[in-house]
Amino acid sequence: MKPVAFVLLLMGCWACSPNNVKIDNSLEKYFKENKVEGCFALLDNGTGQFTIYNMPRYRDSSFLPASTFKIVNSLIGLQTGRIVNDSMIIKWDGIVRQVPEWNQDLSMYRAFRVSSVPYYQEVARRIGKDTMQFWLDSLSYGTKKITSAIDTFWLDNSLKIKPDEQLGLVKKLYFNQLPFFKSNQETVKKAMLFEDNSNYRLSYKTGWGFWNETTKKHIGWVVGWIEENKHPYFFVLNLESSDPDFDMWNVRMKIVKDILGHLGFLQGKM
Repeated sequence: MKPVAFVLLLMGCWACSPNNVKIDNSLEKYFKENKVEGCFALLDNGTGQFTIYNMPRYRDSSFLPASTFKIVNSLIGLQTGRIVNDSMIIKWDGIVRQVPEWNQDLSMYRAFRVSSVPYYQEVARRIGKDTMQFWLDSLSYGTKKITSAIDTFWLDNSLKIKPDEQLGLVKKLYFNQLPFFKSNQETVKKAMLFEDNSNYRLSYKTGWGFWNETTKKHIGWVVGWIEENKHPYFFVLNLESSDPDFDMWNVRMKIVKDILGHLGFLQGKM
């Protein structure tokens, strides 16, 4: 790639410059072996170095946030008092859904970790459209506008966000730099911590939605950070598959773990 073209490619990339980006096409194999298309980016906070696979998708393409929006929905709910704390229970509505963990009374902490759509739909209804819109504008979250129902706009492709923007959001969250009380940001970070051992701490939120109701193309996310030796590295995975039987639940985390391992993580040596 010519230098001028590379500079143009980086324009619009969050905190990117030609000097701090490594395009790593060796990561392509993790997408190909799982028969998906997508992108991955990792930011070493200490050096400011980005490792990116598929820069155009990472920088330019927008997708529905799906359940990654639970990060923001939680923060807004806590900030506005619609979620009192992470122990606040919302009663099960009695409707049996495909995910068994959703079919019960849930606290915010548990609802976040099992990614309960009904819980967070109720939170969004309690927040209301005007208040939700205020916070989307304040965060400059993706395309920002709520153009459909208050309890589906992050699921139905009316709101979209770039992988680049997702990475920027979780970096600000990690350092309590979002416009919410520090305590509320800490509460969400606690819910995002899924693995904590002597080698690393892995915090993330997944997402799973569909491109549209016609094609049923799967869109998946994993966004978060890994800490080794008390040093944070921020990452985002975005992928898609047209296979109606695609195992999004397991494949997205497999790709994240495989890539992190390939890059030298998970052994406590970084």
